[in-house]
Amino acid sequence: MSLSTHVLDAGLGRPAEGVPIQLTRSDDQAAAAIPLFTAVTDSDGRHRHQSAGKDVPLAAGIYELTFDTGAYFTASGQTGFYPKVTVTFEITDVTAHHHVPLLLSPFAFSTYRGS
Repeated sequence: MSLSTHVLDAGLGRPAEGVPIQLTRSDDQAAAAIPLFTAVTDSDGRHRHQSAGKDVPLAAGIYELTFDTGAYFTASGQTGFYPKVTVTFEITDVTAHHHVPLLLSPFAFSTYRGS
């Protein structure tokens, strides 16, 4: 299983570089979500969950990918309505690649399961 994301700034018409992101996993036994990693999107607005150049395996379960869009909007000189965007998704096939893209503008966002 591999996980990646790509953030595109539809308002500016370019990749969203420097968006802070965090992946957490929900666990029925824990009171709060378990943080797995924090990262920042690269110059192409992308991040792939890897360690030492290899994909980090994730177990089946429910995950949340949170994008700190407020920090991104501030850094890019924009004023946005959504300070954070959280996408909750479920991994059922641990052998598949999971791509979670985010199309972002100051007053709207959309996401889907990519390939």
